[in-house]
Amino acid sequence: MEPDSLPTEVILTEPSQSLGSIQLDWSPQPGHYLDLQGKTYAVLERRHRYQLQSGRYRLQKIAIYVQSAQRPIDTSLINGRWIIGDVTCCYNAFSEIIRCAVNPQGPCDGCRYYETSE
Repeated sequence: MEPDSLPTEVILTEPSQSLGSIQLDWSPQPGHYLDLQGKTYAVLERRHRYQLQSGRYRLQKIAIYVQSAQRPIDTSLINGRWIIGDVTCCYNAFSEIIRCAVNPQGPCDGCRYYETSE
């Protein structure tokens, strides 16, 4: 195992099943997207698994919980976070996972609820 790679178990939330274990050289956070076996998944949750070795806890592996998703095309980088949807709309949730309260699936382009934020 390479020193920078993390053994990561990928778990699908619905239906609940393991998609297998992979080695990642990056740290998957909720809101990120992962391509695996030709499909795209949104990371919903991340859990660490530790093991006691020589009186110290060491990170043994990571489990990420995912759901099938499409990568959004309307993203913006705001304060170091990727935000989906139109950030000029007052209904935007400023989230990596949900677009807005009134039209969470989108698209933002041509949305009848659009209102400019002040």
